[in-house]
Amino acid sequence: MCNLGASVQELGWQPKSDERHPVSLTLPKTIRTQAYIDGAFVDAANGETFDSLAPATGEVITRIAACTDVDVDKAVASARAAFESGSWSGKSPADRKVILLKLADLIEENAEELAVTESIDAGKPITECRTFDIPDVVNTMRWYAEAADKVFGKISPTGPDSLGMIVREPIGVVGAVLPWNFPAAMLAWKLGPALAAGNSIIVKPAELSSLTTLRIAELATQAGVPDGVFNVVTGLGHIAGKALGLHMDVDLIAFTGSTEVGRIFLTYSAQSNMKEIVLEMGGKSPQIVMADCANKIDTIAEELAVGSFWNSGQNCSAGSRILVHNSIRSEIVAALTKVAKSRIVGDPSDPDTALGPVIEEAALDRILDYVNGAKAQGAQVACGGERLFEETGGWFVGPTILNGVTPSMTVAKEEIFGPVVSVIGFDTEEDAITIANGTEYGLAAVIYTDELETAIRMARAVRAGTVAINGYSEGDISTPFGGYKLSGFGGRDNGIEALEQYTELKTIWITLRNS
Repeated sequence: MCNLGASVQELGWQPKSDERHPVSLTLPKTIRTQAYIDGAFVDAANGETFDSLAPATGEVITRIAACTDVDVDKAVASARAAFESGSWSGKSPADRKVILLKLADLIEENAEELAVTESIDAGKPITECRTFDIPDVVNTMRWYAEAADKVFGKISPTGPDSLGMIVREPIGVVGAVLPWNFPAAMLAWKLGPALAAGNSIIVKPAELSSLTTLRIAELATQAGVPDGVFNVVTGLGHIAGKALGLHMDVDLIAFTGSTEVGRIFLTYSAQSNMKEIVLEMGGKSPQIVMADCANKIDTIAEELAVGSFWNSGQNCSAGSRILVHNSIRSEIVAALTKVAKSRIVGDPSDPDTALGPVIEEAALDRILDYVNGAKAQGAQVACGGERLFEETGGWFVGPTILNGVTPSMTVAKEEIFGPVVSVIGFDTEEDAITIANGTEYGLAAVIYTDELETAIRMARAVRAGTVAINGYSEGDISTPFGGYKLSGFGGRDNGIEALEQYTELKTIWITLRNS
């Protein structure tokens, strides 16, 4: 394991002015690269693997099992057998809670190992992995563990001759297809409620960031989750993901990722067994700054930067459109540019790094193409917009601010998934709402205003699943997260609502006869 407590000089990096250069890192010895089926690590049936690359260097860090439909069949059969046996589905909610709490404890005990793995595998800054990603996994697992024995059924208001019971039962075999931007955290968002409800689950992690999912599966077995209840099939989306989506014995697919792929999973459902589909997809979230905020420009600029550049902008709810009243637009752009330039871009293992690399070379090319396209359409680059540290082999781009963007420009409509924000001016509240609602997405929004009535009125008018006021936020584990329009379909992550979507609703009607 690399010595992340050492200075960057000790790790082999020699700073040049204010730059941050990535260094080669070593994965923990506990790293796992095989699929995990029926409580054991196994090679793909065909013996094939694929390369896993480090975003900070572009180098191959390991090779991972490339599962196919044969492996998916084995995983689903294992999950179904476990479900039907009742080894997990038949446990009392209180017993499931004990095991899930043990799993949360094991994740917490191995937090540093998981944080290092996540940082190397996904290129995420180590400080974010240590302070947000892995703690969020622990919190999510504990929250759903505690919720397991606190979800009640209902009795219908019948007459004296009958009794109507409305109960929830686990849906059965769940397939979870994960994104690469928050690998461990998104795993927990699916795993926690699915297991708490009593289901078996097959997880297909993103091929770009599979490693923490595999390790957590191993920890789940150590915690007492029965064999077959939690399986991991690694591999490419168009092979392993497709096989899971089309499988006739999977009861529900929970997917987080692009809207394009979400549409495909809907067709898989129609082509197979009409399995339930829960989709959390893309976004083009607005951050709206009203004119009454003129006395707090610097504070708002800091918040705007968090919403725009967190995780290098690789976040479905990233506030990638900043809508600013024209009376303060120049001041906001100047303040945000100052904040953006203060953010350290570079070595993910450096605790001071705020932005690491983007996930892959194709993502870097896509981001730069959007910036160049915006310039061609008349936008001005106030900050960033160029590749950094090309000599390292990593895929780095700094926080980028585009000013003079209009709602009709491509960068104002399409999801970029990188550290690029478009600043759009408006003159009236009505204009702001029209622009905010003027994309195909509706995942999140932020509104900055000192007027309570304005905040409530605008929050009601914006068509998004989560609307934050005076600070970027997705809510917390207790609040459902998902979107309107092309941002979501079929359900939500987080909250009791997520647990309920992994259940079937059943009515039991009893006729009472007098003896």
